[in-house]
Amino acid sequence: MSVLTRDEAQTRAQLLDVHHYTVDLDLTTGDDTFESTSLIRFSARTAGTTFVELRPDTLHSAVLDGAPLDVAALDENRLPLALTEGEHTLSVTATMRYSRTGEGMHRFTDPTDGEAYVYTQLFMEDVQRVFAAFDQPDLKAVFEVSVTAPDGWTVLSNGITERQADGRWKAAPTPLLSTYLVCVAAGPWHSVRTEHAGLPFGIHCRRSLAPHLDVDADEILDVTKACFDRYHEKFDEPYPFDSYDQAFVPEFNAGAMENPGLVTFRDEFVFRSAVTDTERMTRAMVIAHEMAHMWFGDLVTLRWWDDIWLNESFAEYMGFQTVNEACADRFADTWIDFGVTRKSWGYEADQRPSTHPVAPDPDAVPDTASALLNFDGISYAKGASALRQLVAWLGEKDFLAGINIHFKRHKFGNATLADFVDNLAAATDRDVHAWAEQWLRTTGVDVLTPRLEGEGGTWRLTVDRRGSRPHRLSVGVYDRDAAGDLVLRERVGADVPQEAPITLDGPRPALVVLNDGDLTYAKMRFDEVSEETALRGISRIPDPLTRAVVWNAMRDMVRDGELGGAEYLEFAAAHLPEETELAVVQGVLGFARTQIADRYVSEAERPAALATLTAITRDLLRRTEDGEAPGLRLTAVRVLVDSATTPDKIASWLDEGTVHGGPELDPELRWRILARLAVLGATDEAAIAAELERDPSATGREGAARCRAALPTAEAKEAAWSAMFASDELSNYLFTATAQGFWQPEQAELLRDYLPRFYPDAIAMAERRGPAMAEAAGRRGFPAYAVDAEALALGERHLAEDTMIPALRRQLTDQLDDLRRALRARG
Repeated sequence: MSVLTRDEAQTRAQLLDVHHYTVDLDLTTGDDTFESTSLIRFSARTAGTTFVELRPDTLHSAVLDGAPLDVAALDENRLPLALTEGEHTLSVTATMRYSRTGEGMHRFTDPTDGEAYVYTQLFMEDVQRVFAAFDQPDLKAVFEVSVTAPDGWTVLSNGITERQADGRWKAAPTPLLSTYLVCVAAGPWHSVRTEHAGLPFGIHCRRSLAPHLDVDADEILDVTKACFDRYHEKFDEPYPFDSYDQAFVPEFNAGAMENPGLVTFRDEFVFRSAVTDTERMTRAMVIAHEMAHMWFGDLVTLRWWDDIWLNESFAEYMGFQTVNEACADRFADTWIDFGVTRKSWGYEADQRPSTHPVAPDPDAVPDTASALLNFDGISYAKGASALRQLVAWLGEKDFLAGINIHFKRHKFGNATLADFVDNLAAATDRDVHAWAEQWLRTTGVDVLTPRLEGEGGTWRLTVDRRGSRPHRLSVGVYDRDAAGDLVLRERVGADVPQEAPITLDGPRPALVVLNDGDLTYAKMRFDEVSEETALRGISRIPDPLTRAVVWNAMRDMVRDGELGGAEYLEFAAAHLPEETELAVVQGVLGFARTQIADRYVSEAERPAALATLTAITRDLLRRTEDGEAPGLRLTAVRVLVDSATTPDKIASWLDEGTVHGGPELDPELRWRILARLAVLGATDEAAIAAELERDPSATGREGAARCRAALPTAEAKEAAWSAMFASDELSNYLFTATAQGFWQPEQAELLRDYLPRFYPDAIAMAERRGPAMAEAAGRRGFPAYAVDAEALALGERHLAEDTMIPALRRQLTDQLDDLRRALRARG
């Protein structure tokens, strides 16, 4: 398939004005394909040649201004058009193929009840998998969509839909939209509907998930309404569409997609099993994130994909901030979770060879294939961190004033970074342009270290900076009280670089925490006294956000080889059983289990690391026996299961259907235990089949695939490998589940022969199945367990010599850099 280049998009935008699409889809023609007809009204400013994009199974006809075009002229995904100056109509009729990879029109059959569902994911360049279009974000148009669907189905779209007398569903015409934002979701949905602010609101899921959605419907709708109201307090422009539907759809690749009026979410957010409050907060944040896109991304859209951060960084920042404001009675400080989970994602991405500026140079994003690579921790987490720092520096009042100027000037149009910065600058006398150059056009993570000089009752604090960005931050100064607890003496505002040292009166502080409040984006280090205090006394710090900042600093020190993984585990064992903030516990245990135990300690040290994690989780279980902290207990149970080195205890839980003292085992915990038993060689195919009969859902199928791939037999491994790489039958989710089960540190000898097979097989599969599956192969299918020089040399050789699609090359580049870091940490 030919990818669209930036130059081609600019040329086509200079030639065309696109006015209106009439799209007619027929979903009643079979399980493999559907029929698509599109009528496009557009005009050419001058005579010229261009093309329309389409990726059909069969192209039946194309008619330009009443004259048939040669369908054989379709070259890969491009149908050439020769145009005269003036108005034109183009009609294209084709048979299109359903997807199993989460791209284009994805079709899913629910194994629980046999019902089928379809939905579109048209992001970047996938509209052409559904209908013919001029597929670039700055050629906005009005869309009128009609769908013929099987009896008993409901069709959802960007506008309010109605079933016509002829059985077709017709959606209301949209305002001006970019092609990638068009959405259709069809099937026998279970729906919960209400009205808010004079608009219809709805949430929708598969029928088999109906009981689970109904349990949480009030919470989901309450969060939706609270965020909707809060955005109307922040933004001058009202919500610009005619309804607000949220559909939880199966096998969705992303967390969610901001289609105007019809946001699609991965349906894991309809919780089938017990979850923690932090996971509920994550769902609320995703709801708020996608709603922010209604203004930033949908109302005002990027002109080209180099400015994707304008969409994602803004929505990421607004999602966390708005839940923090609108749902404070339901959820604790969301910025703790951001610091522990999202920010670390940004730090890691920004230290790899594939790093890029938050706002890359346009020449660095020459086509859609390269643009797709920028959906990473930099465009989301680092960009959101930069915006949070901008708000700290600019003030929220001026920040929102600039945002509202931006909406007013560009509504229903397209905008660039330059437009955004100009509009912010119009609301303040600060030099926003200089700030943008320093923060948005640079790469890497600054490192800030405090230095204390003085004696007696006066101390001078200076901040050493490794890096180039200015930082506005809050410095926390702590003393020890008689009981040994740390007490905040004061928080001091500071700008780095400093004009003069900060003077501190009183005894030498026991602890100085730079970035107390986590307002800037930089790695923190400590002076010698503070480091000893922090490492030995994290649980004595009173504020959970400050503790999160300190734990993140420790995480960075491990990743940078300044603190041993075993030492980190010792500190976790000493302090985590006393930690009250769930997000911190989840973050620390997650890093310790997946990175330290699996990668950062040697094979000989791994049993001791798992034993330490088991001891920590048992301490947490003892602490939560009274039932007062169910989320903490659930987190401990999950990590204890994943860290088990002998099967007896967890096998008894599976047999009895409960953890002693609770919780009872729900499907998620049962599959988790069975997967660990498979790794340990303590279960078999018969037990997996019996569990799948007990839970025949889509999630159950994924659990069974994960368990089967984890079995330590040659036959199981070969069957899993063949399913992943020799056949294209696995859907995106079943591929990921199989890959998650396949590579296990406990099975290194059994897996040895698969290491050299991974690269050629993954490259071939990615070429056949495209970017989404390439990302799954590189992210989930990579042999991350193999941390040795031989594995690194093998990967580097293939990366240097082999041709592969960009999505896979990016994943493998990052994986090999993480492998180098793990080797350094072991050293």
